[in-house]
Amino acid sequence: MAYLEFTKQEVNNLPEALKKEYIRTNRAGSYASSTIVNCNTRKYHGLLVCPLPEIDKRTYLLLSSLDETVIQHNTPFRLAIHKFPVEYSPLGHKYMESFSNDPIPTFVYRVGGVTLKKEIILIANERQVLIKYTLLKATSKTTLQLRPFLAFRKVHELTHVNYSVNTHYVVKPQGVSVKMYAPFPELNLQLSKKNEFVSAPDWWHNFEYAKEQERGFEFHEDLYTPGYFEFDIKEGETVVFSASLKEVKPKELSALFEKEVHNCDPNDSYEHCLVNSARQFLLRENGKTRILASLPWSGDWGRDAMVALPGLTLMRGAFDTCEEVLNTFTKEISGNVYASVGNIEHANVESIDTALWYIRSVQQFNWNTKDIEKTRKLYAAKVEEILEVYMSGANNDVVMHENGLLYLPNPHKALTWVDAVINGVPLIKRYGYVVEVNALWYNSICFALELIPKKSFQTKWKHIPARIEKSFVEIFWSEELGYLADTNVNGYQDFTVRPSQIFGASLPFSTLNDVQRKSVLNVVRKELLTPKGIRTLTPQSPDFIGAVVGSIDQRARAYHQGGVLLWLLAPYAEAYLKLHGHSGVAEVKRMYQGLEEEMFLHGVGTMSEVYDGNPPHTPRGAISQAMSVAAVLRLKKLIENFEKDTL
Repeated sequence: MAYLEFTKQEVNNLPEALKKEYIRTNRAGSYASSTIVNCNTRKYHGLLVCPLPEIDKRTYLLLSSLDETVIQHNTPFRLAIHKFPVEYSPLGHKYMESFSNDPIPTFVYRVGGVTLKKEIILIANERQVLIKYTLLKATSKTTLQLRPFLAFRKVHELTHVNYSVNTHYVVKPQGVSVKMYAPFPELNLQLSKKNEFVSAPDWWHNFEYAKEQERGFEFHEDLYTPGYFEFDIKEGETVVFSASLKEVKPKELSALFEKEVHNCDPNDSYEHCLVNSARQFLLRENGKTRILASLPWSGDWGRDAMVALPGLTLMRGAFDTCEEVLNTFTKEISGNVYASVGNIEHANVESIDTALWYIRSVQQFNWNTKDIEKTRKLYAAKVEEILEVYMSGANNDVVMHENGLLYLPNPHKALTWVDAVINGVPLIKRYGYVVEVNALWYNSICFALELIPKKSFQTKWKHIPARIEKSFVEIFWSEELGYLADTNVNGYQDFTVRPSQIFGASLPFSTLNDVQRKSVLNVVRKELLTPKGIRTLTPQSPDFIGAVVGSIDQRARAYHQGGVLLWLLAPYAEAYLKLHGHSGVAEVKRMYQGLEEEMFLHGVGTMSEVYDGNPPHTPRGAISQAMSVAAVLRLKKLIENFEKDTL
């Protein structure tokens, strides 16, 4: 049995199977995703979702699904499953024997005297998906019908019956091409085997997406089908279906499929799943390498990318990839501003700390490569530029005070990682002196003094850290409570127990002594730590929300007022090991091993975005989050480093 395999009993249990989703991406920015029974429960689910620069910079869902029908003795058996109002139809999951995601999504069906295997793979650098069918067993003549359902829409939207659709098709070698609307490129639907295409253009109505209903979005869609392909298939025979923006040579499809599978890394262990998941966030386009924040809905989040970068790359030895991403950011950060495009729910979000996270990534790049001369050559000028802009006050959203700390003067902006805004008002007003912003600021200056030997820089900055060391404790520390305030506005300290104080204890350069760090960790451990990550708010608070469900606004409130974030486990573990050394490794190992079950619960083979604050800490949000995967890889690397040092 494969590592990521679900048995007949599991796939036939529809309520549970629908909670489990797979996603596969490629370097062209395309993905294929659905549930493990191929019932689409999100508007983001589909077999070919890809960017279309021919139209704009958006991502589009072209091929929503491909329905299979097995015919024996003139009796059709439909293997698909869709949700419509009131019912699921057809009920193809009842024919499923298993689902595996090692190394690629693989479905096995058994119906009558037929056993059919279906495998899905994306071509690495093309906007193309291949689906391979293998007839493992057949007791009599078998015919297979394949009916494509098309959307041709932006991934964040839905499509409905309309009279603008182009119902014509063009015959291509062993297939057809379709183009629902004029601005789109042709989608070529071709097979490796000769077949009959039966033209039957039609709209199917009211596909229902339960996950969108849960999230408070429109959740019904109509999909267009141009017809279906039909061919006989013999026992032992394989047939490959291709959906591509390029016309292909049918005779090459089988070899292309095998080549791509050969190049796939295995998903046969916890570690291999993490590594493969990390790679899925990397996007290379136009000579630039970026990190997608989450899947299936992606966005250009500068902060998320910089938080995740070390874990996704350095922790698995991909130093060159880390350098590529840092080089992209170095060109795009202007002063201390990085323009995050965001996504459909939170677009063009401002931040004040992305540049500090960039410096933190440069610091980790330097530590892992052990090549300070290279780091200086590539990044010292940008690090100096960033610090100078913070100090100068050129950005009205932040000012450096005489005490050396950064102050955010605007109460009407959400500029930190707690960036939820409801009706134009920050959900949590984090302005004034903000704890993690100043922890990052102090760490950045101390690192820069190591990185930049230039005399003028040293003269200007060498006295600042001592100033911050004194003022940071005065502004944030409570001797009585034994932990750090989240913010301080004009002397008012907000001592609500939140997780950002972890960074005051975890970063390489910290203003806190060992006693203070231990006290901070004790509070976080007692009130915020869970097996799935760190809560964003103590359950002792009357504002605590234990489940991240409901509308956009409800989920935003829960996310930042009780939701559990896995990515915060990494700085917690760093702080813990800094304090406890080798004696703390067993605790971090328990955290790491305890997270393995997440491989099978939500996003198969990956880590989710957020978890409920209340047990059993149900996974929510994006099925695959860059910061979450990065954090688990960092835990793994921390354990390895300490064990290696012991040896």
